[in-house]
Amino acid sequence: MLAPRNPQLNRHGELIHLLSTEGLSRELLTHILDTAAQFVSVSDREVKKVPLLRGKSVFNLFFENSTRTRTTFDIAATRLSADVYTLDIGRSSTAKGESLLDTVANLSAMAADIFVVRHGESGAPYLLAQHVAPHVHVINAGDGRHAHPTQGLLDMYTIRHFKKDFSRLVVAIVGDILHSRVARSDIHALITLGAAEVRVVGPRTLVPGDLAPMGVRVCHTLQEGIQDADVIITLRLQNERMGGALLPSSQEFFKSFGLTPEKLRWAKPDAIVMHPGPINRGVEIDSRVVDGQQSVILPQVTFGIAVRMAVMSIVAGNEA
Repeated sequence: MLAPRNPQLNRHGELIHLLSTEGLSRELLTHILDTAAQFVSVSDREVKKVPLLRGKSVFNLFFENSTRTRTTFDIAATRLSADVYTLDIGRSSTAKGESLLDTVANLSAMAADIFVVRHGESGAPYLLAQHVAPHVHVINAGDGRHAHPTQGLLDMYTIRHFKKDFSRLVVAIVGDILHSRVARSDIHALITLGAAEVRVVGPRTLVPGDLAPMGVRVCHTLQEGIQDADVIITLRLQNERMGGALLPSSQEFFKSFGLTPEKLRWAKPDAIVMHPGPINRGVEIDSRVVDGQQSVILPQVTFGIAVRMAVMSIVAGNEA
């Protein structure tokens, strides 16, 4: 029996939707990162636009709150010369009970070309990708606890920019792994790109038990997790996704797993520190680290524009 085709790809293996980093080849991930590198310089131009999506309509559908992701998608689409429409979910017909599929069908009738979707339910972007017309593309901007592929890609771009060769890198992801869609997207991308070692670090209640078979090293003390690491990705506690009390307190979490300048010395001297945001200073990371010389948190945000430009320009050029 033939394996089902990856719904993100057409029959030629070209990217038509971006739903997850899982299932994408090293060549395709590298192609996205290489394309993003071509867009980084656009931010430095006097006129910050290229005409690649001129005449295309991009609809942003954010059913969950967002600052960085929504804003950088807005900027990315605008810099590609697309017409950008951001739906006010609270005032849309969704608030009156209209289904997600009906909302997208009506917007498709308004000549939508790309849907950027953030949704609280895992799998929502996959559902949309199955029902849109062949010329319409879906980009997952975060679905439940499942995936956040553009964040994963911009994290990979940031790591490659500062560290070059994945095959030599020890990468530690610290914090609430269990509820983090960013952690999942990062792990799949890091493994595919050939990172030397991927570690997840956190209390037993916040680390899923199915990661070891993937080749991920599971650590339950911060010192073990970040010892001699090249890259540290810190994650916030996803309190909105926790069904019960999985931690004694945020203060106890900071004491054991919060990244401070003193603890950062366990990592390599030139280690970089990343965070997808929003940051909770004094919970998962100390302000001195956020604002310190090893932090590349703000470059992550900047690179996010170029990565999202790359994704939109690539999918828009392909058809199912």
